[in-house]
Amino acid sequence: MAKDHYETLEVKRTASKEEILSAYRRLARKHHPDLNPDDPQAKEKFQQIQAAFDVLNDPEKRSLYDRYGAAYEHAAGGGGGPAWPGARPGGPGFDIPLEELFGGGGGGFADLFKQFSPRGREANRGKSAGRGEDVQLEITVPLATAVLGGERQITLTHEGGRRETVTVKIPRGVDEGQKIRLRGQGRPAVPGGSRGDAFLTVKVAPHPFFKRTGNRLDVQVPITLAEAIEGGKIDLPTPHGVMTLTIPAGSSSGAKLRLKGQGVQPASGPPGDLFAELQIVLPADLTAEKRAQMLAVVGRDASHPRRDLRW
Repeated sequence: MAKDHYETLEVKRTASKEEILSAYRRLARKHHPDLNPDDPQAKEKFQQIQAAFDVLNDPEKRSLYDRYGAAYEHAAGGGGGPAWPGARPGGPGFDIPLEELFGGGGGGFADLFKQFSPRGREANRGKSAGRGEDVQLEITVPLATAVLGGERQITLTHEGGRRETVTVKIPRGVDEGQKIRLRGQGRPAVPGGSRGDAFLTVKVAPHPFFKRTGNRLDVQVPITLAEAIEGGKIDLPTPHGVMTLTIPAGSSSGAKLRLKGQGVQPASGPPGDLFAELQIVLPADLTAEKRAQMLAVVGRDASHPRRDLRW
């Protein structure tokens, strides 16, 4: 004997429609097969909950169920089998994505069940095949990938909890906040229609040394005191390979050298520049004797370098 629908949803026979909906959401989350992978009974329990909600959420079905109990389908159809299109023994048997149970649906929770219920499916048959809803997601990429382009793999969750791993192509020069479109990876449409698209909003992870502003790149370059005094050439790693950077003799910390066109090179438009800010670094093992020797060579600066400093 089939379990009473009110017992299945754990509500009283006088429960309001809002109470039935609330009970359904609570139990559907609790017994969803994706949340209970080790419970072989979860799928059957979940289908019973769906079947009970399908009846008690429909005023006409609920009225017949209250009068005739489990025989309500035969009473409604004159004994000739299921009375509603798509009805079958054992309940609807369709899957509801987890994100919908937790309020992720774009059209509201009640609209979701209108779509999947037998009556909703019948109504959809009269509609022209359209396009499914788009979904909005985020993807975080390293600065190197954002500047040079590349590929990233992400996992999408579709209806019924089905997971799919897709490879996303990251275009060269993509910036924070820009969107990447994945065609056909959104929500499904009514039968005969096409799926919506997925839009990935790009987030760029910070780099430990390089900073991006538009198409401009900035990097702080450590140099020795000798390199600052004498000048010279050093190797500088950049997104486009190792470049030779010429340090002018007598350079101070904070001086910026420009490498034209070596910043972000977008897919369209002119490339940005790379600015290297010099930072003089003294030896970590500088003893008092060595400091005295260096001071004797360099001498004391009498030019008052902070004379223009103001609040």
